Amino acid sequence: MRAKTTGYALLVAAFLLAGTGAAGNPQKKDYLSGIEADKIRDAEGPSKRIKLFLEFAADRLKKLQYELARPSADQRRPERLNGLLNAYAGCLDDAAELIELGREKQQDVHAGIKEMQAKAKEFLTYLQEVSTNGPERDSYKETLDDAIEATKDALAEASKAAKEVAPPPVRRKN
Repeated sequence: MRAKTTGYALLVAAFLLAGTGAAGNPQKKDYLSGIEADKIRDAEGPSKRIKLFLEFAADRLKKLQYELARPSADQRRPERLNGLLNAYAGCLDDAAELIELGREKQQDVHAGIKEMQAKAKEFLTYLQEVSTNGPERDSYKETLDDAIEATKDALAEASKAAKEVAPPPVRRKN
């Protein structure tokens, strides 16, 4: 009887340990390459991470621009376009999240906020242009609308943070 109970206890422990293995590892963002994820992980400070996410978002828009400019009868084109727009929105959402977190923790995210305000305005202009003049809009319209909304939300978060974050301390010379 005791051996049976020990066997069940070991079985339950094995299931519990197997379940915690995935939770212990940081989740990899599916829209970032391994190299990009390493760059984010290795960046020192939230402002550098914000700038990297914005750089990756700009890269996704550049790829989208290329994809829209080239003629293609490929059946997977709508899938690629939607994937690029989703990846762009994910990068921008993560950058906005880092700004919000930095604001809450009173971290120095001024450089990241300035970068977000400058880049997101450019991104929004391009996305709105694609929304009105882009080819094959029906195949990616919903995802494009989500990307525009993510950009507006990121701009709003950056503006809010710019007002609330205390300026960095100024060293005075004696």
